[in-house]
Amino acid sequence: MLPADLTADAFRGYPPQARQLAAGHVELLRELPISFLPLLLRELMAYDWKFPAERRELDEQFSYLGSQTAAARRQLMAGFAALRVSAGLARFDWINSPAQFSEQLTTELWASRQIDAFRTAATDYIRIVHAASPRQPLPMARVGLVALGQGAEGNQYPLFRKLRPHGVYYSNVRPENGLRAMMDFAAARAQAHAISYGHWYIDGGGAPGQPPAGLICVSYDTLAPVRGKLEDTMQKAYSSGMGPEAFRTMLAKLRPEDLGSKGAGDEVINRFQVSLLTEGAGTQVFSTTFVQWAAREALRRAEPLTLLLRFAPRQQFRPMNELLADIQRQPQLDPHGSLVDADMGAYYTWLNQQRLTGAEQASFLAWYEDHNEAVAIGPSLARGMESKSQASVADLLKPLG
Repeated sequence: MLPADLTADAFRGYPPQARQLAAGHVELLRELPISFLPLLLRELMAYDWKFPAERRELDEQFSYLGSQTAAARRQLMAGFAALRVSAGLARFDWINSPAQFSEQLTTELWASRQIDAFRTAATDYIRIVHAASPRQPLPMARVGLVALGQGAEGNQYPLFRKLRPHGVYYSNVRPENGLRAMMDFAAARAQAHAISYGHWYIDGGGAPGQPPAGLICVSYDTLAPVRGKLEDTMQKAYSSGMGPEAFRTMLAKLRPEDLGSKGAGDEVINRFQVSLLTEGAGTQVFSTTFVQWAAREALRRAEPLTLLLRFAPRQQFRPMNELLADIQRQPQLDPHGSLVDADMGAYYTWLNQQRLTGAEQASFLAWYEDHNEAVAIGPSLARGMESKSQASVADLLKPLG
């Protein structure tokens, strides 16, 4: 089927909200080139499980495209329309499998040396749509908080080297009740501005018995049954001789109910957690990787105002086949290696926070848990400075807002 032949009935396999949105814009969708439309449908198909920030961006695309004249839309889509798509790929079921179509399209674009033209068209499109939909002011400045190094002692590794130039390095922090101070700070922000999916706590171990009120809580240990089921599925796929493309497709199609997590809870969060394990490399077996990837995805997709991370010790590195086979056994932990991982994870988290709206007003605090080192970054704090004055974690949180 070509885009011009679309009808509302073509989307009967979509989830309810996505189906309604597609059916209401059928005439618009018919005008879009086949090199672009499946990419839009890939996002639309998951509309029912997207975060508000993601839905808002998709709604803005439909609103902008619908507000243009037919001539203006043709001009906007000219770069995509000029791309050559093979007849075989055009016959692919891009309506019901837009993600797989996108993968095959990428392969064709590389093979035909059209990938640069595609990137230019995509960059121009996003720039124009974003310019037409300016971001609204945030109700409060973003804050990122990281506790790292749990269980590590006698550290000789120079922490926060990449973060220090951007803020104040504290070398005389009083560690008592530091983690509780961070949790209370995050909970207070969530209470002050209760926004759907706006405040998060991600833990590389087990979530506390009483997680901070008002925060979305995601923990590595809580997902142990899901990880175990996923590893069984992956092992069976490996044993069957499944190729890498088929393996990737299989992972992309997994749903919460396929991994035993269907039931009570938020369906959006259930889907998000499954995506962390099926899309991230190493998130199934390394808790530090899980936290770093979860933070990246939460920032990219939900754009939270508050993000609290707690890195926990990961298991020691071993060959991947051994790690996958022993997923449900008691692992040997590597606190010092985990500290180094988490230090880099904190830096990447700060970089990802800086990519969001309001970055110039955002603040960030990373603390070596139960120790006296920390670094704080914010608009009211100096850059590249060191403070040897004694301060508690609660004191460091005060200027972050």
